[in-house]
Amino acid sequence: MSSVYHDYSTFSNVTSFADSFANFRQLDNLNWFEQIWGAYYYYIGNDLFATGLLFFSVHELFYFGRCLPWAIIDRIPYFNKYKIQDEKIPSNKEQWECLKSVLTSHFLVEAFPIWFFHPLCQTIGISYQVPFPSITEMLIQWAVFFVLEDAWHYWFHRGLHYGVFYKYIHKQHHRYAAPFGLAAEYAHPVEVALLGLGTVGIPIVWCMITGKLHLFTVCIWIVMRLFQAVDAHSGYEFPWSLHHFLPFWAGADHHDEHHHYFIGGYASSFRWWDYVLGTEAGPKGKKQREEKMNKKNL
Repeated sequence: MSSVYHDYSTFSNVTSFADSFANFRQLDNLNWFEQIWGAYYYYIGNDLFATGLLFFSVHELFYFGRCLPWAIIDRIPYFNKYKIQDEKIPSNKEQWECLKSVLTSHFLVEAFPIWFFHPLCQTIGISYQVPFPSITEMLIQWAVFFVLEDAWHYWFHRGLHYGVFYKYIHKQHHRYAAPFGLAAEYAHPVEVALLGLGTVGIPIVWCMITGKLHLFTVCIWIVMRLFQAVDAHSGYEFPWSLHHFLPFWAGADHHDEHHHYFIGGYASSFRWWDYVLGTEAGPKGKKQREEKMNKKNL
């Protein structure tokens, strides 16, 4: 029986998920999301299998679910005016080849550690029980994760552009000079593991230091990170793109220049590392570096 809740004394027998959810609906101290979460674990009955299935399904659903709108937009000429590199619309063949590679990576590289994540949670104290932490606590953790992952991504991504690391590992990801949504996770297995460690490893270290983290928080964090990665590779710049409202947000224009010029623009979510360290990509970044050099030579 699942350990997702501490008291099942009032529960009736369960033969379906609907029965399980009906039991949790009786618990007034839980909100709707907590009731669904608890009902899922209780119905599965095996917490290790439930966590593995949940995380793998969430990853596939939200990754490809977020890629699908961009794939559709690529086929609608009206949106070409928003395409950053409008002369490079991905072909159906490119989309299909990318899809096959990404699926292979998901099932042969990422699936294995996902299915063994639950024992790790139990070892270091990541909770999966209901109720969830407060929204304030989760918001703080998500903000910290975004900042720390961005730093991890910047330095390791920049390192992957060095010599043999680029030639044998990172070059695969740069096959598409004009990125599209599905290409967000088109990468060498070593790169998938290395950069993915920033997404998963940072919450693990956070829990080991603070002793406070919930699996639901990690789940939503991974969804947000997937959305950020896919959107950054979309290749589209809209008047309503987030960086127009949050100037420090990277967005598609930032990462598109990285693919276009192959150097600079190494960060994932924010612009500050590239700005402070002078590694912004594209003509604008080049101009700023030349201006700084000219000032030093005066």
